[in-house]
Amino acid sequence: MSQVQVGQPVPDFTLPGSNGKDVSLSDFRGKNVVIYFYPKDMTPGCTTESCDFRDFHPQFGELDAEVLGISPDDLKSHVKFIEKHGLPFLLLADTDHRICEMFGVWTLKKNYGKEYMGVERSTFLIDKQGKLAREWRKVKVAGHVEEVLEAVKQL
Repeated sequence: MSQVQVGQPVPDFTLPGSNGKDVSLSDFRGKNVVIYFYPKDMTPGCTTESCDFRDFHPQFGELDAEVLGISPDDLKSHVKFIEKHGLPFLLLADTDHRICEMFGVWTLKKNYGKEYMGVERSTFLIDKQGKLAREWRKVKVAGHVEEVLEAVKQL
C-alpha cells in the first residue's frame, strides 16, 4: 500500500470506532475531515492535543469538518479516554497500525536510548472531494489545533 500524498485522493479505509461501529472514511464524503494520529490514550501530550480538538470542536463543525482521532489503542481504552475528557468526536482503533502505515506515521522512535516502533504525532486534512489537502508531521501540540482550524477555513 503506497503512502498518501498531498493533492491525491485518500484511499477509503475502515476501522472500529468508539461508537461501537465500523467507521469508514467514505462515511464522511462531502465533508472536510481532520484526522489526527496520536501515540497513546491518557498520556500528557495526547490528552492535551485531544482536549484542544475538543475545545475547538464547535468551530470545526461550523466549517463542515469532522474530527477523527486514530491511535493503536483498542476501543476499551478509547472509550475510557473519551469519557474521562468529554471528547465529542470518534476515536478509531488502528491496533494493527495498517492505517498508520498508509499515512506514513508508523515510524521508528527513540526514547531514553531505546528504539521502538510507534506513532509519529501527525494530522491530515482531507477535503470534501476526498483528496489530501494538507499534512502536518512531527506535530508540536501547542497552537497546532488553531493552525489546523485556519487551514480548514481556507478550503
